Amino acid sequence: MDTDLVILGGGPAGLTAGMYAARARIPLIILERGQTGGQMAATATVDNYPGFTDPIFGAELAERMETQARKFGVTIQYGDVQSIERKTQGFTVSLESADPLQCQAIIIATGASPVKLGIPGELDLAGKGVSYCAVCDGPFFQGFDVAVVGGGDSAVEEAVYLTRFAGTVHIIHRRDDLRACKEIQEKALAEPRIVVHWSTIPVEIIGDGEVKGIRIRSVKTGQEETLSVGGVFFYVGLRPNSEPFRHLVETDSAGFVLTDQDMNCSNPGLFAAGDIRVKTLRQISTAIGDGAIAAYSAQHYLEKLPR
Repeated sequence: MDTDLVILGGGPAGLTAGMYAARARIPLIILERGQTGGQMAATATVDNYPGFTDPIFGAELAERMETQARKFGVTIQYGDVQSIERKTQGFTVSLESADPLQCQAIIIATGASPVKLGIPGELDLAGKGVSYCAVCDGPFFQGFDVAVVGGGDSAVEEAVYLTRFAGTVHIIHRRDDLRACKEIQEKALAEPRIVVHWSTIPVEIIGDGEVKGIRIRSVKTGQEETLSVGGVFFYVGLRPNSEPFRHLVETDSAGFVLTDQDMNCSNPGLFAAGDIRVKTLRQISTAIGDGAIAAYSAQHYLEKLPR
């Protein structure tokens, strides 16, 4: 099957790009390997999205975006991308269980996935007290004690942020010193509501239907203790979903895609939007802005191609 534009990913960046491209009358297909909406759909509630005075379920917001995209004529195809190859004219997108797609341009909006430790209770209680985004979910923990797992910039910054809402914020860090920059460390260590548990690792999230505690273990002595918390925030890294196309674009050392301000990748005809990009803030609102710009840039790229 041939089309002008393929958008990889049906999260907020991909759906927005699809809407803008469809309104420009560009033939396109959105490829989504899982649930439309991406991480947004897996978020319990969203209360910082502009225009919604009351919180909205992430799944409902995703459904609304999908409905709007389909209203503009966007086709969404479900399938797992195996590889992408540059051809003399355009690209070939190979799928796991469908015929390859031929296209002239691609918008990469495959996002990034939080690194999960896989300890007992982590996946079962995801969205029920286990979170990977303090900016998204912090206000729901007003007055609760919480734990933050990690010691880098994101973990320590979010621990400081959580003191706006939580009672005590426990930082669980496997080393003797934090990896965050000194300025961020100083803020955290000066905050009386932050308690750092040095040289410890989480071994189990405790709860039945909601988080009730976290069991931690000293990496030096093996001694364990249980902290009573209502929430656990994991910041042990993000993994970019860039494997099928990493050979085609310039990335940073972690695999996040480098773009210019117009969402152009290093390879002409390839654009990137949303969490897959190298960027400072990964939110629904920033993904939507990226998607709109990527579609606009792709439109102008396609208009210049010989027909």
